[in-house]
Amino acid sequence: MTPRPGTMRLACMFSSVLLFGAAGLLLFISLQDPTELAPQQVPGIKFNIRPRQPHHDLPPGGSQDGDLKEPTERVTRDLSSGAPRGRNLPAPDQPQPPLQRGTRLRLRQRRRRLLIKKMPAAATIPANSSDAPFIRPGPGTLDGRWVSLHRSQQERKRVMQEACAKYRASSSRRAVTPRHVSRIFVEDRHRVLYCEVPKAGCSNWKRVLMVLAGLASSTADIQHNTVHYGSALKRLDTFDRQGILHRLSTYTKMLFVREPFERLVSAFRDKFEHPNSYYHPVFGKAILARYRANASREALRTGSGVRFPEFVQYLLDVHRPVGMDIHWDHVSRLCSPCLIDYDFVGKFESMEDDANFFLSLIRAPRNLTFPRFKDRHSQEARTTARIAHQYFAQLSALQRQRTYDFYYMDYLMFNYSKPFADLY
Repeated sequence: MTPRPGTMRLACMFSSVLLFGAAGLLLFISLQDPTELAPQQVPGIKFNIRPRQPHHDLPPGGSQDGDLKEPTERVTRDLSSGAPRGRNLPAPDQPQPPLQRGTRLRLRQRRRRLLIKKMPAAATIPANSSDAPFIRPGPGTLDGRWVSLHRSQQERKRVMQEACAKYRASSSRRAVTPRHVSRIFVEDRHRVLYCEVPKAGCSNWKRVLMVLAGLASSTADIQHNTVHYGSALKRLDTFDRQGILHRLSTYTKMLFVREPFERLVSAFRDKFEHPNSYYHPVFGKAILARYRANASREALRTGSGVRFPEFVQYLLDVHRPVGMDIHWDHVSRLCSPCLIDYDFVGKFESMEDDANFFLSLIRAPRNLTFPRFKDRHSQEARTTARIAHQYFAQLSALQRQRTYDFYYMDYLMFNYSKPFADLY
């Protein structure tokens, strides 16, 4: 039986509609921009420093898993997937523009997505939240100093990571042990980990941590012995393995460094040019017995009067008569920066700006600033580059070179210039 012409036309029309509909659906899916489905980020510069929310309702060291910020890598995945976590991503205030606005809109959105991918990952916060971590000002109100401090942090981390990749490639494959974190102090309320580098502002940083933890109302109220010989601050190696890894992955990790030659001279002046009941008998006596010809009986008895060239001889001796000490050990050994990914790297030379910038990022109380006072030998001038040069002028060119070689990784990782023109 031959179909009627009208029936054939109807079947053809129905098939054409189905084909065009399927083609249109495929075209729509291929052109759909995933950024339209994701909440938009708060405007402003995105920092790769992860500010932490203070937790005043939980005891120090207590379990905080229910309200933890995600590590940077997880935040990055959340941003790219468009899945908001907690209050990290704000809900959009207005509906997103529809795809039908045209090709120009899609190009703008794709450029924005590429820009976001190139930015350092950071969790965003609701613009109207009063108790959220520190809110960075928008581009219109951003001052030059803030931008400069942020860029400085990016550059310091880049240099440190490149040095680690080049010279310590195996470090990233090693497991973190309690020894690697033995110099790291914990402040649970603001979720801060601070690696102590002696002679780089560590006494005052411990005072700041004690105020942040609620152990003191002011840094000026805390005595030197309380800072160094008290047990108010916990070290990271006192926690079990789960506690160590949990804090390393969720807390803001920071360290402050200093020009190595200046730090060495500062340590020598502090420990050997003033009465000291530990360093003179333990280090001084051994150094004088090994490196001073015809040392007096009194010098050998007390260990006092060590000269800087004798101290450097001890430092460079592979068969030292007495072991190393944290006050002149390498930062790369004290803090393991090639194994632990620090979020913030400050410098003693720009301490005030760097420290107060960091305190703003973790949303510390506004009346808390980094203290300027020098609590030991306060009448004595701080060790400067000029003073360090005077001490190193007592050494031969070979001794200076060997000392530079000794601290070479610290010079490289933290981008310090060679202190003498004849060094190579």
